[in-house]
Amino acid sequence: MKIKKMLIVLVAAVLMAAGAKVGTMAAQDTGTPAATPDKKPSSKKVAEGEVEARRLLLLIDRDQNGKVSRQEFMNFMEAEFERLDVNKDGELDVKELTQARFTPHVGTHR
Repeated sequence: MKIKKMLIVLVAAVLMAAGAKVGTMAAQDTGTPAATPDKKPSSKKVAEGEVEARRLLLLIDRDQNGKVSRQEFMNFMEAEFERLDVNKDGELDVKELTQARFTPHVGTHR
């Protein structure tokens, strides 16, 4: 149970970081500042977020039903944790997280 909580926290951190990265990249591409809490994101940024969400769905949705079940999500995160845990000590440290290569392999994640 403890590892599940840890994986959920890791997912939340990864998704927040990915969202921040997408917002920053979109701002750099358009020359406009990234969305702030008092401003709504542009429709272009929303569309970019939807593209990223679809890519994530393709990675995680093993039965290809267009939805991610809790089990599919947990299997994906467990596999990602194992991949990131280079020294196989059961913990992720700063070095492992900062040197991680996030390269999506659509339809081949195991």
